[in-house]
Amino acid sequence: SLIGRLMFEVPEEMGLIAVAGRQTQGKGRGGNVWLSPVGCALCTLHISIPLHSNLGQRIPFIQHLVSLAVVEAVRSIPGYEDIELRVKWPNDIYYSDLMKLGGVLVNSTLLETTFHVLIGFGVNVSNSNPTICINDLIAKFNREEGTELRPLSSDCLIARTVTVLERLIELFQEKGPNGVLPQYYKYWIHSGQRVRLGEDGAPAWIVGIDDFGYLQVHQEGRAVQSVHPDGNSFDMLRNLIVPK
Repeated sequence: SLIGRLMFEVPEEMGLIAVAGRQTQGKGRGGNVWLSPVGCALCTLHISIPLHSNLGQRIPFIQHLVSLAVVEAVRSIPGYEDIELRVKWPNDIYYSDLMKLGGVLVNSTLLETTFHVLIGFGVNVSNSNPTICINDLIAKFNREEGTELRPLSSDCLIARTVTVLERLIELFQEKGPNGVLPQYYKYWIHSGQRVRLGEDGAPAWIVGIDDFGYLQVHQEGRAVQSVHPDGNSFDMLRNLIVPK
C-alpha cells in the first residue's frame, strides 16, 4: 500500500493517515476479508513506537488500545455513554455481545530501535449491512430512552478515535498496562465468561488479559494460563477457544 511505502520516508514526528470512502481489498485477521460498504469508517494510521518503551516491549497490546479507542470515541461523548458498544478480545468492536460492527488489524515492522506500526480499522457507522452500525444503536437508544442523540459521521468517528488512541498510548507509555486496563475491562464483553479450551477441553473462566495482551483463563485446580491470540480463534457462539 502507498502508506506502507511512505511510512519509512517521512520524519518520525510526522503522522500519516489514510482515510477511504470505499475499500476493494479490505483484510481481516488470518486472511479473512473485511467487507467495506459506503457508510463504513475506514482508516489506516501509521505510528512509531520506540522499542525500549512500555508499549514497545508489549507491542501486541496496540490492537487492544485501538479497539478501546473506537469504543471510547463514541462513549466519551456526553449523552452517548450508554450506547452499547463494546470490545471483543483481541481486535473486534461489538454491539453488546451480540454482533460485530468493527475490527482492527495491526502490522508492525521493527527498524533499528523503532516499531513502525500500521493500524487499520473498519467500523460500520451508517451502513446497516452486512451486520449493524453505530447509528442504528443510536437510533435504538433514542427510541428506548426518549433522547434525541444525533447520528455520527465516519469522519467524526475517525478523528475522535485517533485523538483517544493518542491519549491511551501516552497513558500506556507512562503507566504500563495498568494505566489502561480498568478502562478496557469496563467495555469488554468477557468478564467472568465461561469457556472451554479446545473441543474436548475442561471448562475455564476468563479472568483478564496479561501484561502482553494475551487472554488469561483459569481452570479449576490449575494456575491461570495465557492464551495467544494468533494461535487461537475465539468462537463467541460456542464460548470455545480452539487452537488453530
